[in-house]
Amino acid sequence: MDLFDMEEASSQNQRFVRVKELESLITRYQNSYYNGEAEIADSEFDKLWDELKELDPSNPILHRVGADSGNFAKASHVMPMGSQEKAANPEQFMAWANKHCYDEYLVEFKLDGASLELQFVHGILQRAVTRGDGSVGDVITSNAKKMQGVPAALYSDGQLVDFTGGIRGEVIMKRSVHKEYFSSKANCRNAANGLMKRKDGEGSERLNLITYDVWATEGNQPYKDEEEKLAWLKACGFETVRLHICKSPSEVIDYRAHVMEERKSLDYDIDGLVIKERHVNHEDAMRDRPDRQIAFKFSLEEAITIIKQVEWNEAGATYTPVAVFDPVELNGTTVKRASLANPNVIKSLGVKIGSRVVVVKRGEIIPKIERLLPLSEEEIAAKMSLNESDIPFPTVCATCGTPLVDEGTRLYCPNASCSKRVLHQLLKWVSVVDIRDLGDTLIRSLFADKKLNSISDIYSLTVESLTPYFLQEESISQEKKSLGAEKVYSSIQAHRSMSLAKFIAALDIEGIGETIVEKLLSAGFDTLEKLLSAKEEEVAAVYGFAEIMAHTLVQGLKENSEEIHRLVDEGIIRIQETNSGGPLNGKSFCFTGELLTMKRSDAQNLVKNLGGQVKSSVVKGLSYLVTNDTSSGSAKNVKAQSLGIPVISEKEFLAMVGK
Repeated sequence: MDLFDMEEASSQNQRFVRVKELESLITRYQNSYYNGEAEIADSEFDKLWDELKELDPSNPILHRVGADSGNFAKASHVMPMGSQEKAANPEQFMAWANKHCYDEYLVEFKLDGASLELQFVHGILQRAVTRGDGSVGDVITSNAKKMQGVPAALYSDGQLVDFTGGIRGEVIMKRSVHKEYFSSKANCRNAANGLMKRKDGEGSERLNLITYDVWATEGNQPYKDEEEKLAWLKACGFETVRLHICKSPSEVIDYRAHVMEERKSLDYDIDGLVIKERHVNHEDAMRDRPDRQIAFKFSLEEAITIIKQVEWNEAGATYTPVAVFDPVELNGTTVKRASLANPNVIKSLGVKIGSRVVVVKRGEIIPKIERLLPLSEEEIAAKMSLNESDIPFPTVCATCGTPLVDEGTRLYCPNASCSKRVLHQLLKWVSVVDIRDLGDTLIRSLFADKKLNSISDIYSLTVESLTPYFLQEESISQEKKSLGAEKVYSSIQAHRSMSLAKFIAALDIEGIGETIVEKLLSAGFDTLEKLLSAKEEEVAAVYGFAEIMAHTLVQGLKENSEEIHRLVDEGIIRIQETNSGGPLNGKSFCFTGELLTMKRSDAQNLVKNLGGQVKSSVVKGLSYLVTNDTSSGSAKNVKAQSLGIPVISEKEFLAMVGK
């Protein structure tokens, strides 16, 4: 056996050992989960499951569910209770959605409780069966009859419903009940699992059943689709999962973000969403892992990992350190990289290659390294054996070779003519000014052909100069017109007028966006002349600024002064006057959720154009919170109500602005 054969044999042996280890762990944790006391979090269990799926896709463990205890009689299910396919992040969900293109996506809460099937014969409850191994479960009928939401018989409009079949739901314990009576239990799910399987049935009356599935074994199904299924359950007196209908996968992702914010205010636990098609696909539902629906899960907000290396992300002039580490799950996404912000952060945290760190991703923001993980006494004693090394810093610009400047808060290339900086500014300008038809690819092509070397050049483009990027030479020789070139040209010409805040933000000065510029305008720096003549100490005195940001802004304006004067003095760009006397003067608005008649950015611009202010969060002094779900229990709604801030609908907002 040669060296390569030996290495392959060793690898196969390691694989075999790990598969057996995973089989043992998954079986153990499934048993603890289904019998009342989960030992690990769902996210940790999912990691083990996914690892086994990658190492041994056909492993029988992946096609069975954990079993209940032997303390109850057994019964078969009417509907199989298999496990769902899971998506831990938007990327995984989109991969599934790309293979499952539906006209609409029915989205239900994924309840974090214990599955239960109620079996009826001609409308009379015969038995209640737990999930068990997915096909057979424990019969806990007497306990179930004590639960809230479990009827002994089905009635609708006062008449007994002649239904024979199964109704599936989730047994949950409300957070308020857990807090008052069962706080000694780790969580609501563990408490509910324990109570529902007590031989004496004590405590089952404090549990609730929320339903979501039905299947008749006699006669026709009492519904035509998934939405009607829930309506039928409600008509029979059951509490059902909340349903939301989305028109596209992107809407599902946006709704998930909304629910992740709202779920903190719910009185029961959910750990994700279940995405289905409208059509009831019974054949797919009979599989041990249905393919036509998916669980889009939530995840943890922080995790522990080890830094493997640090890359330096080049964005415009700035070099930003990015830590690369062993993958962790954060807020529904698999994270392998996180920002270290700047050289000062690296020094203050004391991180090195090989450091064990805490990574956070709170509120759906970019993940970052929050802190070093404190070492235990044993780890301190063994610290000499840890493989740590200092993080290397780049010293010259990779594009132009200019020595980099390390200001502590920023490592950057000082060469204003660096081609990387120029291209980044062009892309930033088009993005902020919102010239939508002038895409990144076209900008890069024009830049490579030296047709674009500055912001001013954008506005010198003609239909003729753009046509070669849309038509072949043969078409041009035949004097064919390019609709694409005409569309781009028209879009550029339509963006010659803008607010002062947008103008400054589009110059690509590090860390300077519209919101921060608006603070300067409110502080009295409300003309271009005042901004260009402002001193660092004057800017630093404005609320929201400090010495570092003031230095960056003043230096950035100085570097771009020649281009600024060319754009304004030659009439290429017209700066709109601040509408301080507009109808929304003195009022501030925060928008949350989806708008129906316009994009959120358009609504925010409308507020600004009418003299109002836009806030990104609910804060004291806010005039209005605008949402199409005014009665929801979302965090923003709750906070607005607690502060006495009016919560208005999109329709009310439009009436206020005269639309």
